[in-house]
Amino acid sequence: MKKTHLFWAILIFFCVLAAGFFSFRNAVLWDSPPPSFSQKQEKAPDFSLQDFNGEAVSVGQFAGKPFVLTVWAAWCPSCKKELLDFAAVTQEFGDRVAFIAVNRKEPQDTVKRFADEIGITNSSIIFLLDPEDLFYPSIKGFAMPEAIFVDKDGIVRAHTRGPMEREEIRRRVEDLRK
Repeated sequence: MKKTHLFWAILIFFCVLAAGFFSFRNAVLWDSPPPSFSQKQEKAPDFSLQDFNGEAVSVGQFAGKPFVLTVWAAWCPSCKKELLDFAAVTQEFGDRVAFIAVNRKEPQDTVKRFADEIGITNSSIIFLLDPEDLFYPSIKGFAMPEAIFVDKDGIVRAHTRGPMEREEIRRRVEDLRK
């Protein structure tokens, strides 16, 4: 009899623990404001990184235009799918919204080969290299991929952690344009 009670107590404990974990993950990790940005209107994070041609690209170049910045790596399976979805959404919005993909600490040949293999090198996505991996920690990143949606005034409107589906990307981009 005591073994049965102990079994049920342990089972209930783990069920409560699992429920708490999933509630926390859904409420905090994926949909909450990131720790690097408060509920107040925060400016887009500053950056100056190089593109595939060695040209410096900085946040100031996007003044007056909404942009989406995603942080990714070739080793990240979720990043591949999300980059393909970003490429599809860039075709829908054209040059009305800039799409920037910051790679984390991988050599340019790895990044370029990966983009070529999945067929997005010639998309409208602006690929930037962060060989020192300084940008990701600056946004207090902790999930891959991570995306920041910035309106035309340079205000962060969303910071997502983890993969998004194409429809969510599209909806968040539409929200930037309002």
